[in-house]
Amino acid sequence: MLKMDLEYKQNILFIRLDGELKRKSCYKLNNYLNPVLAKHKIKKAIINLANLKSIDQQGLDAILRLKCTMRKNHGIILICHLPQNLSKALKSLKLKVVPKEILP
Repeated sequence: MLKMDLEYKQNILFIRLDGELKRKSCYKLNNYLNPVLAKHKIKKAIINLANLKSIDQQGLDAILRLKCTMRKNHGIILICHLPQNLSKALKSLKLKVVPKEILP
């Protein structure tokens, strides 16, 4: 099960994921979060993965779709608190990693 906490402050959308980002839970990102990003033309987003336990290929694809949506908005998307066990899987997406929930 995946829990998603969204917070918008100072023109930045903070996305906190908790649980497992797998095939059965990707719909939350694909069907809810992507349309929100596109509709409101959000330019800056930070995904906090501190509580994410596992991710599969469909989860990686969902994050890649978020990256594409942000690119269409001419914005940036960053990852913070990347767990060591997930760093290898997410490296292929070529997302910028920051240590904390702040923009560099």
